[in-house]
Amino acid sequence: MTPAINAARKARIRYTIHQYPHDPAADSYGLEAAEKLGVPAAQVFKTLVVSLDDALAVAVVPVSAMLSMKRFARAAGAKKADMAAAAEVERATGYVLGGVSPLGQKKRLQIIVDASAQSLATVFVSAGRRGLSLELRPTDLQGMTGATFAAICRHER
Repeated sequence: MTPAINAARKARIRYTIHQYPHDPAADSYGLEAAEKLGVPAAQVFKTLVVSLDDALAVAVVPVSAMLSMKRFARAAGAKKADMAAAAEVERATGYVLGGVSPLGQKKRLQIIVDASAQSLATVFVSAGRRGLSLELRPTDLQGMTGATFAAICRHER
């Protein structure tokens, strides 16, 4: 049982746990999850911890997309955004890289979910361990974390 699963259970939301054999050699943990779960990459969301002007925040974006630091900073009300250092991520969330969940984090951080999630019936996020995903409704993710929705991805043409 992970803190993410415990948080979902405690919130009494409807969720499904999906487990798959994780390959440590995988280039992208998120794309690996989509492939092994047999779901579109646009439905599997990665959790990225971002360093803002004077705080950490969390971006939850589809594994098929790239986070736009400019858009994220604007949505978070900050001037500048950069990826947080691995040690900072693990200290703030209690999770290891590749297994960071937006649920059940050690510290309560501002969370922004890409607006594309709002058009999906369910999304898949890390359940707190590599090879373990949690499927839930975007509104439940928002309700549990106090997240806001914003267009925070880069649009590749």
